[in-house]
Amino acid sequence: MDNTQQVDWAALEAAAAAAMKNAYAPYSKFPVGAAALTGDGRIVSGCNVENASYGLTLCAECVLVGELQMTGGGLLRAFYCVDGEGTVLMPCGRCRQLLYEFSAPGMQLMTSRGIKTMDQVLPDAFGPEHLEETR
Repeated sequence: MDNTQQVDWAALEAAAAAAMKNAYAPYSKFPVGAAALTGDGRIVSGCNVENASYGLTLCAECVLVGELQMTGGGLLRAFYCVDGEGTVLMPCGRCRQLLYEFSAPGMQLMTSRGIKTMDQVLPDAFGPEHLEETR
């Protein structure tokens, strides 16, 4: 499936909202759910999982990437994230970097300002290509 095909944003929103209901957020009381469309048409999702030490908390995007890897890998074409009220959330900087690592060219994200590409939300990103040896 190439990245020019239509994205069912309503299905991604619903999957993110469903994932959010599984969040473990006893400390912040801020449940988050995320969902993404893969290059082969699967929808993967994740929710935040907090920890009493706070620093070990997993963002929903981290769990989503774990599910991506556990269900066959691949690259992400489109992404949607919501809070407990269903409001669109922008991934934090750490999570933008994580999503970049697994993004298909032209990956799209739903943001509070509409659909944007990964390049727009993380310009001049550092990625695996920067770690390749030069010859």
